Amino acid sequence: MTKFLVTGAAGFIGFHVSRRLLDRGDEVVGLDNVNDYYDVRLKHARLAQLEGQERFRFVKADLADRAALQQLFETERLEVVIHLAAQAGVRYSLENPHAYVDSNLVGFINILEGCRHHGVRHLAYASSSSVYGANTHMPFSVHHNVDHPVSLYAATKKANELMAHTYSHLYRLPTTGLRFFTVYGPWGRPDMALFKFTQAILAGQPIDVYNHGRMQRDFTYIDDIVEGVVRVADRRAEPNPAWSGDAPDPGTSLAPYRIYNIGNHQPVELMYFIETLEKCLGRQAEKRLLPIQAGDVPATYADVDDLIQDVGFQPATPIAEGIARFVAWYREYYA
Repeated sequence: MTKFLVTGAAGFIGFHVSRRLLDRGDEVVGLDNVNDYYDVRLKHARLAQLEGQERFRFVKADLADRAALQQLFETERLEVVIHLAAQAGVRYSLENPHAYVDSNLVGFINILEGCRHHGVRHLAYASSSSVYGANTHMPFSVHHNVDHPVSLYAATKKANELMAHTYSHLYRLPTTGLRFFTVYGPWGRPDMALFKFTQAILAGQPIDVYNHGRMQRDFTYIDDIVEGVVRVADRRAEPNPAWSGDAPDPGTSLAPYRIYNIGNHQPVELMYFIETLEKCLGRQAEKRLLPIQAGDVPATYADVDDLIQDVGFQPATPIAEGIARFVAWYREYYA
C-alpha cells in the first residue's frame, strides 16, 4: 500500500485516479478547493463516491494557500504525489488570466516545495497537449521543442514543466509531466465539448461548431488516461544517461525528469465526433458553424511511443465506445 496525495480529487481526472488507487488498495489524501469554475454539485457528487471509503481522506484547501500546503505535507507522510489540480480551460484564460497564475504557477511551486522538503519519492503532474501551441509537425512528440504556446493556459503548463525540471536538477526530485490529449468520459467536465454538445442536443438547442467542424482532436477516454497516470506514477522518473547538452532532448534529462504524452494516437475530426454522438443520442444536432477561437489549435495528435516503451501501455478505447459510455452515464446521472 502506497500513500498518495491526489490534488484536484473533486475534478474529472482526479476523481477517477483516486477511485482507481483506492480500488487497488492504496491510501489517498485528496485535495481540492471545490471552486465554482463549473457546477460544484457535480464535484460534490464525485467526492461522495470517494468519501465513503476508509482509505480516503479529503482536505479542502487552495493550492495557492502556502500555509495550508505546508501543514498538509507536514501532517501526512506522503510517498507519491499525483498533481492534477489546476485552473483549466483555454478560453477562460483569455478572460481571467490571474486565476491561472494563482493556481497553475503559485500552486505548483507550493507542491514542488512540499515534495522537496518532505521526502516525496515521485511527483507526477498534469501537463497538457496545449503546450504544443503553434507546432504543426505531427504526431506531436515529447522530443519536439515546445516554445510557442498560443494561450496563457498552455504557457502555464509549459512553465510547470520547466519548474519541475529545475527541482529535478537541483534537488534530485523525480518528476514526470503528463501531456493529456482531450480527455472525455463519464463524470466529465461540463465546459468540455462532449458534455456541452450532449446537454444542448437533448435540450433541442443549437451547438457551436468552431473552425467549421474541421478541428481534429486526439480524444482520449478517461479509463485510458487513468491507466497511463497510475502506471507512470508507479515508475519513478530516472535520468537519461545519453542526454547531451549539445543536442538537448526536451522529453528527458540528466536529472530524474520525464515527459509523456497520453493520447489515443487517433485524431478524430469534430464533425465525425458529433455524428457519433448523434447516433448515441438518437437525435440530430442543429449546428452553428463558426470560425476558430483565439487560443485554439486546429489539430492535436499524440505520439505515444515513449509511453509504450517505458510503461507498456497505449490508450486504445474507440471513440464510439467511449461516447456511448458517456451518454449512458449522462442519462443516468441527469435522469
